[in-house]
Amino acid sequence: MGGDLLAAVRTSGRYRTVAEAERAVQHVLAAFAGQLTGEERRAFLRSVPPGLIAGGIRDERRRTACEFVDSVAARTEGATHATARWDASTVLTAIGAHLGEELLQRVLAQLPRGYALLFGRADLTPTA
Repeated sequence: MGGDLLAAVRTSGRYRTVAEAERAVQHVLAAFAGQLTGEERRAFLRSVPPGLIAGGIRDERRRTACEFVDSVAARTEGATHATARWDASTVLTAIGAHLGEELLQRVLAQLPRGYALLFGRADLTPTA
């Protein structure tokens, strides 16, 4: 598994063990990768260290950010919406830093409003 990325998730998410951080990464990425399509999906999957999406991509239904967090909660034993949001935000913020700015912007452009916050970014809408 991507050691640097996993270490960043463990530190920023304040997970007690590597196993807890790994569980969060696997659940979040398995739920997230199905939200992307086309070249952004291929580039995202190439950018994620091998082994981080254990069990493959299980859900390809497009979801709002709130529905995405709920899907993470459903995958995680004992999770609440709040703990799943913590996991999602911790993992996606670390992944965003790993992807690089250009790919991250392309990924965010493909997603509904609300996902930017999960990547630790402001969710700004231009004014007319």
